[in-house]
Amino acid sequence: MELDFERCYRAVDSRDQRFDGCFYTAVRTTGIYCRPSCPAVTPKRENVTFHPSAAAAQRAGYRACRRCRPDAAPGSPEWDARADTVGRAMRLIGDGVVDREGVNGLATRLGYTERHLNRMLTAELGAGPLALARAQRAQTARILVETTDLAITDIAFASGFGSVRQFNDTMLEVYARSPGKLRETRPAAGGEPGVINLRLAHRAPLHAASLLEFLAARTLPGVDEVDGDTYRRGLSLPHGTGSVALRAGERWVHATLRLEDVRDLAPAVARCRRLFDLDADPEAVDGELGRDPALEGVVRKEPGVRVARAVDGFEMAVRAVVGQQVSVAGARAALRRLLRGVSDANDVGDVAAVGPSPSPESSAASHTDPAAAVLTGFPSAQAIADLDDQAFGMPNARRATIRALAAAVASGTVDLNPGADRAEAVARLQEIPGIGPWTAGYVAMRAIGDPDVFLETDLAARRGAAALGLPDTPRALAEHAGNWRPWRSYALVRLWRSA
Repeated sequence: MELDFERCYRAVDSRDQRFDGCFYTAVRTTGIYCRPSCPAVTPKRENVTFHPSAAAAQRAGYRACRRCRPDAAPGSPEWDARADTVGRAMRLIGDGVVDREGVNGLATRLGYTERHLNRMLTAELGAGPLALARAQRAQTARILVETTDLAITDIAFASGFGSVRQFNDTMLEVYARSPGKLRETRPAAGGEPGVINLRLAHRAPLHAASLLEFLAARTLPGVDEVDGDTYRRGLSLPHGTGSVALRAGERWVHATLRLEDVRDLAPAVARCRRLFDLDADPEAVDGELGRDPALEGVVRKEPGVRVARAVDGFEMAVRAVVGQQVSVAGARAALRRLLRGVSDANDVGDVAAVGPSPSPESSAASHTDPAAAVLTGFPSAQAIADLDDQAFGMPNARRATIRALAAAVASGTVDLNPGADRAEAVARLQEIPGIGPWTAGYVAMRAIGDPDVFLETDLAARRGAAALGLPDTPRALAEHAGNWRPWRSYALVRLWRSA
Protein backbone atom coordinates (compact mmCIF):
# COMPACT_ATOMS: atom_id res chain seq x y z
CA MET A 1 0.00 0.00 0.00
CA GLU A 2 1.42 3.39 -1.01
CA LEU A 3 1.50 6.11 1.62
CA ASP A 4 1.50 9.78 0.66
CA PHE A 5 4.79 11.11 2.05
CA GLU A 6 3.69 14.73 2.46
CA ARG A 7 0.44 13.83 4.21
CA CYS A 8 2.22 11.43 6.54
CA TYR A 9 5.02 13.87 7.32
CA ARG A 10 2.55 16.65 8.15
CA ALA A 11 0.78 14.28 10.57
CA VAL A 12 4.11 13.45 12.24
CA ASP A 13 5.17 17.09 12.40
CA SER A 14 1.90 18.03 14.12
CA ARG A 15 1.91 14.85 16.30
CA ASP A 16 -1.63 14.08 15.13
CA GLN A 17 -3.04 11.25 17.25
CA ARG A 18 -5.74 10.54 14.66
CA PHE A 19 -3.15 8.78 12.50
CA ASP A 20 -1.85 6.45 15.21
CA GLY A 21 -2.24 2.94 13.87
CA CYS A 22 -2.84 4.17 10.31
CA PHE A 23 0.88 4.20 9.51
CA TYR A 24 4.25 4.03 11.28
CA THR A 25 7.27 6.34 11.04
CA ALA A 26 10.70 4.74 10.70
CA VAL A 27 13.82 6.86 11.31
CA ARG A 28 17.01 5.71 9.59
CA THR A 29 19.41 7.53 11.91
CA THR A 30 18.02 5.95 15.08
CA GLY A 31 16.82 2.60 13.74
CA ILE A 32 13.48 2.94 15.50
CA TYR A 33 9.87 3.22 14.38
CA CYS A 34 7.21 5.34 16.08
CA ARG A 35 3.54 6.20 15.98
CA PRO A 36 2.78 9.57 14.30
CA SER A 37 2.01 11.24 17.63
CA CYS A 38 5.38 10.36 19.21
CA PRO A 39 6.48 13.33 21.38
CA ALA A 40 10.12 13.04 20.23
CA VAL A 41 11.67 15.76 18.05
CA THR A 42 10.35 15.52 14.49
CA PRO A 43 12.98 13.77 12.36
CA LYS A 44 14.32 15.32 9.17
CA ARG A 45 12.51 14.42 5.97
CA GLU A 46 15.51 12.70 4.44
CA ASN A 47 15.77 10.33 7.40
CA VAL A 48 12.15 9.16 7.37
CA THR A 49 10.24 6.34 5.71
CA PHE A 50 6.62 5.38 6.35
CA HIS A 51 5.20 1.88 6.74
CA PRO A 52 1.57 0.65 6.70
CA SER A 53 2.05 -1.73 9.65
CA ALA A 54 4.30 -2.33 12.63
CA ALA A 55 5.22 -5.67 11.08
CA ALA A 56 6.44 -3.91 7.94
CA ALA A 57 8.66 -1.60 9.99
CA GLN A 58 10.05 -4.57 11.92
CA ARG A 59 10.62 -6.44 8.68
CA ALA A 60 12.67 -3.46 7.44
CA GLY A 61 14.93 -3.78 10.49
CA TYR A 62 13.50 -1.14 12.83
CA ARG A 63 12.75 -1.60 16.53
CA ALA A 64 9.80 -0.17 18.44
CA CYS A 65 10.21 3.20 20.14
CA ARG A 66 10.28 2.81 23.92
CA ARG A 67 8.72 6.22 24.41
CA CYS A 68 5.54 6.07 22.29
CA ARG A 69 5.17 2.26 22.11
CA PRO A 70 3.87 2.10 18.54
CA ASP A 71 2.93 -1.57 18.85
CA ALA A 72 0.20 -0.50 21.32
CA ALA A 73 -1.40 2.04 18.95
CA PRO A 74 -5.08 1.59 18.02
CA GLY A 75 -5.72 -0.56 14.98
CA SER A 76 -6.15 0.94 11.55
CA PRO A 77 -9.74 2.05 10.92
CA GLU A 78 -9.27 1.02 7.29
CA TRP A 79 -8.77 -2.68 8.11
CA ASP A 80 -11.50 -2.48 10.73
CA ALA A 81 -14.08 -1.25 8.21
CA ARG A 82 -13.04 -3.04 5.04
CA ALA A 83 -14.96 -6.16 4.05
CA ASP A 84 -12.40 -7.46 1.53
CA THR A 85 -9.93 -10.30 2.01
CA VAL A 86 -7.21 -8.15 3.55
CA GLY A 87 -9.59 -6.62 6.09
CA ARG A 88 -10.94 -10.05 6.99
CA ALA A 89 -7.39 -11.43 7.28
CA MET A 90 -6.35 -8.66 9.65
CA ARG A 91 -9.31 -9.33 11.92
CA LEU A 92 -8.58 -13.06 11.98
CA ILE A 93 -4.88 -12.50 12.69
CA GLY A 94 -5.88 -10.19 15.53
CA ASP A 95 -8.08 -12.98 16.89
CA GLY A 96 -5.05 -15.31 16.98
CA VAL A 97 -5.97 -17.62 14.09
CA VAL A 98 -2.38 -17.84 12.77
CA ASP A 99 -1.10 -18.81 16.23
CA ARG A 100 -3.73 -21.55 16.57
CA GLU A 101 -4.12 -22.81 13.00
CA GLY A 102 -1.05 -21.54 11.14
CA VAL A 103 -0.99 -19.63 7.86
CA ASN A 104 -2.63 -22.58 6.14
CA GLY A 105 -5.59 -22.33 8.51
CA LEU A 106 -5.92 -18.61 7.83
CA ALA A 107 -5.72 -19.14 4.06
CA THR A 108 -8.30 -21.95 4.21
CA ARG A 109 -10.75 -19.75 6.11
CA LEU A 110 -10.36 -17.03 3.50
CA GLY A 111 -10.51 -19.39 0.51
CA TYR A 112 -7.05 -18.62 -0.93
CA THR A 113 -3.72 -20.38 -1.24
CA GLU A 114 -1.02 -19.44 1.25
CA ARG A 115 1.09 -17.98 -1.55
CA HIS A 116 -1.66 -15.73 -2.88
CA LEU A 117 -2.67 -14.58 0.61
CA ASN A 118 0.94 -13.72 1.41
CA ARG A 119 1.17 -11.72 -1.81
CA MET A 120 -2.02 -9.74 -1.05
CA LEU A 121 -1.04 -8.91 2.53
CA THR A 122 2.50 -7.94 1.59
CA ALA A 123 1.21 -5.62 -1.14
CA GLU A 124 -1.19 -3.89 1.25
CA LEU A 125 0.64 -4.04 4.58
CA GLY A 126 4.30 -4.53 3.71
CA ALA A 127 4.39 -7.87 5.53
CA GLY A 128 2.91 -11.34 5.17
CA PRO A 129 0.70 -13.19 7.67
CA LEU A 130 3.62 -14.74 9.58
CA ALA A 131 5.29 -11.36 10.11
CA LEU A 132 1.98 -9.76 11.13
CA ALA A 133 1.29 -12.56 13.62
CA ARG A 134 4.88 -12.31 14.91
CA ALA A 135 4.43 -8.59 15.63
CA GLN A 136 1.27 -9.40 17.57
CA ARG A 137 3.05 -12.15 19.53
CA ALA A 138 5.77 -9.69 20.52
CA GLN A 139 3.20 -7.21 21.81
CA THR A 140 1.36 -9.95 23.73
CA ALA A 141 4.66 -11.10 25.26
CA ARG A 142 5.60 -7.56 26.31
CA ILE A 143 2.24 -7.15 28.07
CA LEU A 144 2.70 -10.44 29.95
CA VAL A 145 6.32 -9.62 30.86
CA GLU A 146 5.39 -6.21 32.23
CA THR A 147 2.06 -6.99 33.92
CA THR A 148 2.33 -10.54 35.29
CA ASP A 149 4.68 -12.64 37.38
CA LEU A 150 4.60 -15.55 34.95
CA ALA A 151 7.93 -17.26 34.30
CA ILE A 152 9.66 -16.05 31.13
CA THR A 153 9.49 -19.58 29.67
CA ASP A 154 5.74 -19.74 30.26
CA ILE A 155 5.29 -16.34 28.62
CA ALA A 156 7.17 -17.49 25.52
CA PHE A 157 4.73 -20.31 24.82
CA ALA A 158 1.66 -18.42 26.05
CA SER A 159 2.43 -15.70 23.48
CA GLY A 160 2.52 -18.22 20.63
CA PHE A 161 6.26 -18.61 20.11
CA GLY A 162 7.53 -22.04 19.10
CA SER A 163 10.61 -21.93 21.33
CA VAL A 164 12.24 -19.83 24.03
CA ARG A 165 15.09 -19.01 21.66
CA GLN A 166 12.69 -17.68 19.03
CA PHE A 167 10.97 -15.65 21.76
CA ASN A 168 14.22 -14.11 23.02
CA ASP A 169 15.45 -13.31 19.51
CA THR A 170 12.17 -11.62 18.58
CA MET A 171 12.01 -9.51 21.73
CA LEU A 172 15.60 -8.34 21.22
CA GLU A 173 14.88 -7.50 17.59
CA VAL A 174 11.61 -5.66 18.22
CA TYR A 175 12.36 -3.94 21.54
CA ALA A 176 16.19 -4.01 21.68
CA ARG A 177 15.88 -5.57 25.14
CA SER A 178 15.72 -9.10 26.42
CA PRO A 179 12.56 -10.22 28.24
CA GLY A 180 14.51 -10.10 31.50
CA LYS A 181 15.54 -6.49 30.94
CA LEU A 182 11.95 -5.51 30.05
CA ARG A 183 10.77 -7.04 33.32
CA GLU A 184 13.38 -5.10 35.31
CA THR A 185 11.92 -1.78 34.14
CA ARG A 186 8.26 -2.59 34.85
CA PRO A 187 6.33 -0.78 37.59
CA ALA A 188 6.43 -2.37 41.02
CA ALA A 189 4.17 -5.41 41.13
CA GLY A 190 1.16 -5.15 43.37
CA GLY A 191 -1.73 -6.45 41.34
CA GLU A 192 -3.97 -9.40 42.01
CA PRO A 193 -2.50 -12.78 40.97
CA GLY A 194 -3.96 -14.07 37.72
CA VAL A 195 -5.14 -10.61 36.65
CA ILE A 196 -3.81 -8.67 33.67
CA ASN A 197 -4.29 -4.90 33.64
CA LEU A 198 -3.72 -3.01 30.42
CA ARG A 199 -4.74 0.09 28.50
CA LEU A 200 -6.46 -0.12 25.13
CA ALA A 201 -5.75 2.90 22.93
CA HIS A 202 -8.47 4.57 20.88
CA ARG A 203 -8.92 7.66 18.74
CA ALA A 204 -10.64 10.53 20.51
CA PRO A 205 -13.39 11.38 20.99
CA LEU A 206 -15.06 8.36 22.56
CA HIS A 207 -18.62 8.85 23.82
CA ALA A 208 -18.42 6.15 26.46
CA ALA A 209 -21.76 7.00 28.04
CA SER A 210 -23.67 5.96 24.92
CA LEU A 211 -21.91 2.57 24.87
CA LEU A 212 -22.62 1.94 28.54
CA GLU A 213 -26.26 3.00 28.27
CA PHE A 214 -26.80 0.72 25.29
CA LEU A 215 -25.12 -2.27 26.96
CA ALA A 216 -26.71 -1.67 30.39
CA ALA A 217 -30.20 -1.95 28.91
CA ARG A 218 -29.29 -5.40 27.53
CA THR A 219 -27.26 -7.05 30.30
CA LEU A 220 -27.94 -10.69 31.15
CA PRO A 221 -27.18 -12.51 34.42
CA GLY A 222 -24.02 -14.54 34.24
CA VAL A 223 -23.06 -12.88 30.95
CA ASP A 224 -22.50 -9.16 31.52
CA GLU A 225 -23.23 -6.24 33.85
CA VAL A 226 -22.69 -2.49 34.17
CA ASP A 227 -21.47 -0.82 37.36
CA GLY A 228 -21.30 2.96 37.04
CA ASP A 229 -18.62 3.65 34.44
CA THR A 230 -17.47 0.03 34.19
CA TYR A 231 -18.74 -2.75 31.93
CA ARG A 232 -18.01 -6.35 32.88
CA ARG A 233 -18.64 -9.48 30.91
CA GLY A 234 -17.70 -13.12 30.61
CA LEU A 235 -15.63 -14.33 27.65
CA SER A 236 -15.63 -17.65 25.82
CA LEU A 237 -12.14 -17.90 24.33
CA PRO A 238 -10.25 -20.46 22.20
CA HIS A 239 -8.43 -22.06 25.15
CA GLY A 240 -10.92 -21.49 27.96
CA THR A 241 -13.08 -18.88 29.63
CA GLY A 242 -12.31 -15.47 31.07
CA SER A 243 -13.83 -12.19 32.07
CA VAL A 244 -13.06 -8.52 31.55
CA ALA A 245 -13.88 -5.19 33.17
CA LEU A 246 -13.69 -2.19 30.82
CA ARG A 247 -13.63 1.44 31.93
CA ALA A 248 -13.21 4.25 29.42
CA GLY A 249 -10.80 7.17 29.88
CA GLU A 250 -9.91 10.16 27.74
CA ARG A 251 -7.18 8.38 25.76
CA TRP A 252 -7.48 4.79 26.93
CA VAL A 253 -9.99 2.14 27.85
CA HIS A 254 -8.67 0.48 30.99
CA ALA A 255 -9.12 -3.30 30.85
CA THR A 256 -8.81 -5.79 33.68
CA LEU A 257 -8.67 -9.32 32.32
CA ARG A 258 -8.99 -12.60 34.16
CA LEU A 259 -8.04 -15.49 31.89
CA GLU A 260 -8.21 -19.22 32.46
CA ASP A 261 -5.35 -19.61 29.94
CA VAL A 262 -2.95 -16.74 29.17
CA ARG A 263 -2.66 -17.95 25.57
CA ASP A 264 -6.02 -16.23 25.14
CA LEU A 265 -4.65 -12.74 25.84
CA ALA A 266 -4.42 -11.63 22.18
CA PRO A 267 -7.92 -12.83 21.18
CA ALA A 268 -9.38 -11.40 24.41
CA VAL A 269 -7.85 -7.99 23.66
CA ALA A 270 -9.06 -8.14 20.04
CA ARG A 271 -12.62 -8.92 21.17
CA CYS A 272 -12.64 -6.14 23.74
CA ARG A 273 -11.45 -3.66 21.12
CA ARG A 274 -14.17 -4.88 18.79
CA LEU A 275 -16.85 -4.69 21.50
CA PHE A 276 -16.18 -0.99 22.18
CA ASP A 277 -15.43 -0.21 18.49
CA LEU A 278 -12.02 1.15 19.49
CA ASP A 279 -10.45 1.04 16.03
CA ALA A 280 -13.04 3.39 14.53
CA ASP A 281 -12.14 6.85 13.21
CA PRO A 282 -14.76 9.05 14.95
CA GLU A 283 -13.68 12.25 13.22
CA ALA A 284 -14.21 10.70 9.79
CA VAL A 285 -17.60 9.28 10.81
CA ASP A 286 -18.82 12.42 12.55
CA GLY A 287 -17.49 14.62 9.77
CA GLU A 288 -19.58 12.77 7.19
CA LEU A 289 -22.74 12.49 9.29
CA GLY A 290 -22.46 16.11 10.45
CA ARG A 291 -22.89 17.28 6.85
CA ASP A 292 -26.57 16.40 7.14
CA PRO A 293 -28.43 19.31 8.77
CA ALA A 294 -30.72 16.82 10.52
CA LEU A 295 -27.79 15.14 12.29
CA GLU A 296 -25.50 18.13 12.69
CA GLY A 297 -26.86 19.06 16.11
CA VAL A 298 -26.68 15.58 17.68
CA VAL A 299 -23.21 15.00 16.27
CA ARG A 300 -21.97 18.27 17.73
CA LYS A 301 -23.66 17.53 21.08
CA GLU A 302 -22.36 13.95 21.36
CA PRO A 303 -19.12 13.50 19.38
CA GLY A 304 -17.58 10.06 19.12
CA VAL A 305 -20.66 7.85 19.39
CA ARG A 306 -19.64 4.28 18.51
CA VAL A 307 -21.44 1.08 17.52
CA ALA A 308 -21.54 -1.39 20.43
CA ARG A 309 -20.35 -4.56 18.74
CA ALA A 310 -19.90 -8.09 20.08
CA VAL A 311 -17.39 -10.53 21.51
CA ASP A 312 -19.49 -13.51 20.38
CA GLY A 313 -21.17 -13.59 16.98
CA PHE A 314 -23.54 -16.42 17.89
CA GLU A 315 -24.67 -14.61 21.03
CA MET A 316 -25.45 -11.52 18.98
CA ALA A 317 -27.42 -13.56 16.44
CA VAL A 318 -29.54 -15.13 19.20
CA ARG A 319 -30.14 -11.71 20.72
CA ALA A 320 -31.26 -10.43 17.31
CA VAL A 321 -33.69 -13.31 16.75
CA VAL A 322 -35.18 -12.96 20.23
CA GLY A 323 -35.45 -9.20 19.74
CA GLN A 324 -37.59 -9.43 16.61
CA GLN A 325 -40.64 -7.18 16.94
CA VAL A 326 -40.39 -6.93 20.73
CA SER A 327 -39.08 -4.27 23.08
CA VAL A 328 -35.58 -4.37 24.55
CA ALA A 329 -37.10 -5.27 27.93
CA GLY A 330 -39.17 -8.06 26.37
CA ALA A 331 -36.14 -9.48 24.57
CA ARG A 332 -34.13 -9.36 27.76
CA ALA A 333 -36.80 -11.30 29.66
CA ALA A 334 -36.95 -13.97 26.93
CA LEU A 335 -33.17 -14.31 26.93
CA ARG A 336 -33.18 -14.73 30.69
CA ARG A 337 -35.64 -17.62 30.31
CA LEU A 338 -33.34 -19.17 27.69
CA LEU A 339 -30.32 -18.87 29.99
CA ARG A 340 -32.35 -20.40 32.80
CA GLY A 341 -33.17 -23.30 30.48
CA VAL A 342 -29.47 -23.82 29.75
CA SER A 343 -28.70 -23.61 33.48
CA ASP A 344 -31.41 -26.14 34.34
CA ALA A 345 -30.31 -28.48 31.55
CA ASN A 346 -26.78 -28.49 32.97
CA ASP A 347 -27.89 -28.57 36.63
CA VAL A 348 -25.89 -25.40 37.29
CA GLY A 349 -28.41 -23.89 39.66
CA ASP A 350 -27.56 -20.32 38.68
CA VAL A 351 -29.44 -18.19 41.22
CA ALA A 352 -28.92 -15.02 39.24
CA ALA A 353 -30.39 -16.56 36.12
CA VAL A 354 -33.69 -17.49 37.72
CA GLY A 355 -34.35 -14.30 39.68
CA PRO A 356 -36.57 -11.43 38.55
CA SER A 357 -35.34 -9.45 35.54
CA PRO A 358 -33.46 -6.39 36.85
CA SER A 359 -33.77 -2.91 35.45
CA PRO A 360 -30.71 -1.30 33.84
CA GLU A 361 -30.31 0.74 37.02
CA SER A 362 -30.45 -2.22 39.38
CA SER A 363 -28.05 -4.22 37.22
CA ALA A 364 -25.42 -1.58 37.99
CA ALA A 365 -25.11 -2.97 41.49
CA SER A 366 -25.45 -6.65 40.61
CA HIS A 367 -21.71 -7.28 40.79
CA THR A 368 -21.91 -7.02 44.58
CA ASP A 369 -24.13 -10.11 44.72
CA PRO A 370 -21.91 -13.22 44.99
CA ALA A 371 -24.39 -15.15 42.84
CA ALA A 372 -23.96 -12.64 40.02
CA ALA A 373 -20.22 -12.11 40.41
CA VAL A 374 -19.11 -15.00 38.18
CA LEU A 375 -19.46 -14.06 34.53
CA THR A 376 -18.97 -16.97 32.16
CA GLY A 377 -20.20 -15.69 28.82
CA PHE A 378 -23.04 -16.82 26.59
CA PRO A 379 -23.70 -20.55 25.98
CA SER A 380 -22.14 -22.06 22.88
CA ALA A 381 -24.09 -22.82 19.72
CA GLN A 382 -23.78 -26.55 20.42
CA ALA A 383 -25.12 -26.09 23.95
CA ILE A 384 -28.20 -24.29 22.60
CA ALA A 385 -28.69 -26.82 19.80
CA ASP A 386 -28.70 -29.67 22.34
CA LEU A 387 -31.44 -28.16 24.55
CA ASP A 388 -34.82 -29.83 24.98
CA ASP A 389 -37.81 -27.93 23.60
CA GLN A 390 -39.13 -27.00 27.04
CA ALA A 391 -35.85 -25.28 27.95
CA PHE A 392 -36.45 -22.45 25.46
CA GLY A 393 -39.48 -20.87 27.12
CA MET A 394 -40.66 -19.11 23.96
CA PRO A 395 -43.07 -19.60 21.03
CA ASN A 396 -42.51 -22.63 18.81
CA ALA A 397 -41.58 -20.62 15.70
CA ARG A 398 -38.89 -18.62 17.50
CA ARG A 399 -37.57 -21.75 19.18
CA ALA A 400 -37.26 -23.43 15.79
CA THR A 401 -35.38 -20.44 14.38
CA ILE A 402 -32.90 -20.37 17.27
CA ARG A 403 -32.41 -24.13 17.08
CA ALA A 404 -31.74 -23.93 13.32
CA LEU A 405 -29.37 -20.98 13.85
CA ALA A 406 -27.46 -22.84 16.56
CA ALA A 407 -27.14 -25.94 14.37
CA ALA A 408 -25.90 -23.85 11.41
CA VAL A 409 -23.28 -22.05 13.50
CA ALA A 410 -22.16 -25.24 15.28
CA SER A 411 -21.71 -27.02 11.94
CA GLY A 412 -19.89 -24.09 10.33
CA THR A 413 -22.61 -23.49 7.73
CA VAL A 414 -22.97 -19.94 9.07
CA ASP A 415 -19.76 -18.11 9.98
CA LEU A 416 -20.19 -15.23 12.42
CA ASN A 417 -16.52 -14.84 13.36
CA PRO A 418 -14.76 -11.45 12.96
CA GLY A 419 -13.21 -12.47 9.65
CA ALA A 420 -16.45 -13.73 8.11
CA ASP A 421 -17.46 -12.64 4.63
CA ARG A 422 -20.20 -10.12 5.43
CA ALA A 423 -22.28 -10.63 2.29
CA GLU A 424 -22.10 -14.42 2.56
CA ALA A 425 -22.98 -14.37 6.27
CA VAL A 426 -26.06 -12.22 5.62
CA ALA A 427 -27.16 -14.48 2.77
CA ARG A 428 -26.69 -17.65 4.84
CA LEU A 429 -28.56 -16.18 7.79
CA GLN A 430 -31.55 -15.31 5.61
CA GLU A 431 -31.72 -18.92 4.41
CA ILE A 432 -32.78 -19.86 7.95
CA PRO A 433 -36.59 -19.75 8.37
CA GLY A 434 -37.54 -16.89 10.65
CA ILE A 435 -34.52 -14.68 9.86
CA GLY A 436 -35.16 -11.77 7.54
CA PRO A 437 -33.34 -8.59 6.46
CA TRP A 438 -33.72 -6.80 9.81
CA THR A 439 -32.22 -9.66 11.84
CA ALA A 440 -29.44 -10.37 9.35
CA GLY A 441 -28.59 -6.67 9.11
CA TYR A 442 -28.48 -6.26 12.88
CA VAL A 443 -26.09 -9.23 13.13
CA ALA A 444 -23.91 -7.84 10.32
CA MET A 445 -23.65 -4.51 12.11
CA ARG A 446 -22.94 -5.72 15.63
CA ALA A 447 -21.37 -9.17 15.20
CA ILE A 448 -19.42 -8.86 11.95
CA GLY A 449 -18.69 -5.14 12.20
CA ASP A 450 -20.26 -3.82 9.00
CA PRO A 451 -20.13 0.01 9.33
CA ASP A 452 -22.73 0.60 6.60
CA VAL A 453 -25.90 -1.22 7.70
CA PHE A 454 -29.23 0.58 7.80
CA LEU A 455 -32.47 -0.89 9.19
CA GLU A 456 -35.16 1.34 7.71
CA THR A 457 -38.02 -0.79 9.08
CA ASP A 458 -36.75 -0.56 12.66
CA LEU A 459 -39.38 1.14 14.79
CA ALA A 460 -36.91 2.94 17.07
CA ALA A 461 -35.00 4.22 14.04
CA ARG A 462 -38.20 5.59 12.53
CA ARG A 463 -39.11 7.27 15.81
CA GLY A 464 -35.65 8.80 15.99
CA ALA A 465 -35.95 10.00 12.42
CA ALA A 466 -39.27 11.68 13.18
CA ALA A 467 -37.75 13.37 16.24
CA LEU A 468 -35.01 14.83 14.04
CA GLY A 469 -37.39 15.99 11.32
CA LEU A 470 -36.42 13.23 8.88
CA PRO A 471 -38.87 11.14 6.84
CA ASP A 472 -40.06 8.21 8.93
CA THR A 473 -41.57 5.88 6.34
CA PRO A 474 -39.21 2.99 5.55
CA ARG A 475 -38.82 3.77 1.86
CA ALA A 476 -38.24 7.51 2.29
CA LEU A 477 -35.94 6.97 5.26
CA ALA A 478 -33.85 4.40 3.37
CA GLU A 479 -33.52 6.81 0.46
CA HIS A 480 -32.35 9.63 2.75
CA ALA A 481 -29.94 7.27 4.53
CA GLY A 482 -28.06 6.89 1.26
CA ASN A 483 -26.50 10.27 2.13
CA TRP A 484 -24.83 8.67 5.17
CA ARG A 485 -22.79 6.04 3.31
CA PRO A 486 -20.42 4.45 4.23
CA TRP A 487 -21.32 5.08 7.89
CA ARG A 488 -25.01 4.20 8.02
CA SER A 489 -24.51 1.92 11.07
CA TYR A 490 -23.33 4.94 13.05
CA ALA A 491 -26.24 7.02 11.76
CA LEU A 492 -28.59 4.27 12.92
CA VAL A 493 -27.16 4.49 16.45
CA ARG A 494 -27.75 8.27 16.32
CA LEU A 495 -31.40 7.69 15.39
CA TRP A 496 -31.82 5.17 18.22
CA ARG A 497 -30.46 7.69 20.69
CA SER A 498 -32.74 10.40 19.34
CA ALA A 499 -35.75 8.10 19.85
